[in-house]
Amino acid sequence: QVQLVESGGGLVQAGGSLRLSCAASGRTFSSYAMGWFRQAPGKEREFVAAISRSGIRNYYADSVKGRFTISRDNAKNTVHLQMNSLKPEDTALYYCAIIDYALGSPSGSWGQGTQVTVSS
Repeated sequence: QVQLVESGGGLVQAGGSLRLSCAASGRTFSSYAMGWFRQAPGKEREFVAAISRSGIRNYYADSVKGRFTISRDNAKNTVHLQMNSLKPEDTALYYCAIIDYALGSPSGSWGQGTQVTVSS
């Protein structure tokens, strides 16, 4: 069972940047595609970004395309989400998860989430 721990959230002004990290336990991290999701208060959890097992391929939700970048370091068992040009509507609890890359849907472990708050 892979355990995931997110970090890097915080309070930032609109237009600012944050870099989220997700640290994974276990020796099989490179076997999994990974994704970031978010959930704002009163809303459903939504997909943000996905990255393939090798890190070569990725894709994004339209709402973050061009502003967010997902990356991974398989040697360090980490996946990152660089978030630039943040908007108040990006405020949410952000989660990383093991995903089915083709579907962009969760298929395994979740982290506990890290809060991102963007002030206007």
